[in-house]
Amino acid sequence: MQLLIVLLALFLLMGVAYRGLSVILFAPVCALLAVLLSLGPTAVLPFYSNVFMVKLVGFVQLYFPVFLLGAVFGKFVEMSGAAAAISAAIVNRLGERQIMLAIVLACAVLTYGGVSLFVVAFAVYPLANNLFYKAQLPKRLIPGTIALGSFTFTMDALPGTPQIQNVIPTTFFGTDLYAAPLLGCSGALFVLVCGMWYLHRQAQRAFANREGYGEHSLESLQERKLPHFALALLPLLVVAVLNLKLGPLLKGHYGETFDFSSLGLPEDGSVDVKKLSGIWSIEIALCAGILSCLLVGLRDIQFKLQEGLRTAVAGALLATMNTASEYGFGGVIASLPGFTLVKNFLGGAFSDPLINEAISVNALAGITGSASGGLSLALAALGSQFQAGGQVPAPVLHRVASMASGGMDTLPHNGAVITLLLVTGLTHKDSYKDIFVITCLKTAAVFVVIFIYRSTGLY
Repeated sequence: MQLLIVLLALFLLMGVAYRGLSVILFAPVCALLAVLLSLGPTAVLPFYSNVFMVKLVGFVQLYFPVFLLGAVFGKFVEMSGAAAAISAAIVNRLGERQIMLAIVLACAVLTYGGVSLFVVAFAVYPLANNLFYKAQLPKRLIPGTIALGSFTFTMDALPGTPQIQNVIPTTFFGTDLYAAPLLGCSGALFVLVCGMWYLHRQAQRAFANREGYGEHSLESLQERKLPHFALALLPLLVVAVLNLKLGPLLKGHYGETFDFSSLGLPEDGSVDVKKLSGIWSIEIALCAGILSCLLVGLRDIQFKLQEGLRTAVAGALLATMNTASEYGFGGVIASLPGFTLVKNFLGGAFSDPLINEAISVNALAGITGSASGGLSLALAALGSQFQAGGQVPAPVLHRVASMASGGMDTLPHNGAVITLLLVTGLTHKDSYKDIFVITCLKTAAVFVVIFIYRSTGLY
């Protein structure tokens, strides 16, 4: 019965996400319903105050600056024309025969440079749409192409990516964003090669069937003066370089912990620098990236500054609170008697903790429809279990968890999928099949990475 209550709460949350209802509102409702059915009405209010809200506030405390700065940085890259300039330069370099690869690489460069996944779709779609029309490639393949470049290997596989799915594990495992670089690069290569093979195969079938672009209206590409490619790339390089260099420097400067008593403030306790240095480094790097954007595109940004900041802040608040609510939900569920059965099952289902971690994170990301939400929920509930006994190095746990979060999270109710289809003016019926295939490839890559580690011991 207790297990059924936990499953009921999980599937209720999945239903809420699928219908597009607010997770911020319904995550605590689903969690407290589980408390009511498991422990009775007396426990509901204490659980809300001391478990759900404590977990939610803890998540916001750690990650809100990353969400906020990332959203502002991404918006500035878009408004400055840097995103369009980078995309156009890559397309021109590869030529019109490699349009799909060019769009994938353009999305990859922007995502790896710190631009939000949502912003990438808005920035790249106009160019992709015109190029697909000129080449008479089916428009329905555009979402799958953008998804491969922005929702997969640069989101969580490539070491150093500043996306939140690669940031969250640092606080659980005490790692940095460059954890397990060999495994991450191997997984990224697997996804890129297999994904491009699939997309090209679909394009060849469309040519054979004389499908063409399809019966869609073509939006004209607005002409604007774009910054030089080198200048456009500068903000992304600033973020990447500072992110790489600052982590070790911060650890060296502060040591393992920072004690406020050294400042005469013993009541403020101490800070675990080892767990926070990764977050601090990306926050500083994003601040520097924002300043670089202003240097590159102040002329364009200044006229849309108020509107751009409003959009970025609103998006950051919504993304943070959605994920924090799911994290609070996970904290409540993990405290219930029924979850002990889930933990015992996952602990005994496979002898390999990496397999357990991959399946747990992937499943919860799919249920919640959110990579960051599922990852947070899984690590909050099961993170200590994955680390038990020290069988697997922390960097490997980090990379597997991060990559697993970007697998089945892109089910039909995923917010990024819905946004991508809205941006491109297509429907699930038109294009979701291609997104789902890319999702399956990304899921398979996690187990390829685990196989490589178990076979070689390298990471």
